[in-house]
Amino acid sequence: MSFNPLRWEFRAAFTAAFCVSALLLAYAYYTQFYGGLEPCPLCIFQRVAFIAVCLLCLAAALHAPAGCGGRAGWGLAVFLAAMTGTGISIRHIWLQSLPADQVPACGPGLDYLRDAFPLTEWLRLAFTGSGECAKIDWSFLGLSMPGWTLVWFLMFAVGALFFGLRRGPHAARLDPRSDSLR
Repeated sequence: MSFNPLRWEFRAAFTAAFCVSALLLAYAYYTQFYGGLEPCPLCIFQRVAFIAVCLLCLAAALHAPAGCGGRAGWGLAVFLAAMTGTGISIRHIWLQSLPADQVPACGPGLDYLRDAFPLTEWLRLAFTGSGECAKIDWSFLGLSMPGWTLVWFLMFAVGALFFGLRRGPHAARLDPRSDSLR
C-alpha cells in the first residue's frame, strides 16, 4: 500500500474514511459527555449524517466490489450522505452568522417535538433551527464545530466520488502474478 492517499485502493480508502468518521463521532460524543457541550438539534442531525457516512464507508470497504458499477454505487451513496451533512452544516453556520437580533428564539427540544408534532412538522421545525443552534460554544483555528463538520463532509464527498468513480491502474485490478484480486 502506498503512503500517498491518492494512490490507495478502493478498500483502503473507504476503510480510512470509516476510521476517520468513527473518530469524529467519538470526539463529538466525548465533547458532549465529558466536555459538557450539549448538542443542538442541527448538531444531532449532523451526527446522523456522520453515522450514515461511517456505516456506508464500512459497508463499502467490506464489500469492495471489483466492478466499476459497484464502486460507483458505494461512492455515490457516501457522496449523498456527506452532501446531506454538508447542507445541514451550511444551515447551522448560517444561523451562527446571524446578528443577535435576527437569531430565532430558542425552541423546544427534539424529544418534545417528536412527542407533540407529526413527523413532517417536527422535522421541519428541527431543521429550521433555533437560538440554541446559533450559539458558538467551541472553536478551533477560528472555525466552530459546524464549520469543521462542513470541512469534513466536503472531504468525504470529494473522496467518495474520487475513489468510487475512478478508473485506472489503482481501481480494483487483477494482480498479474497471481490472477487474484488485490
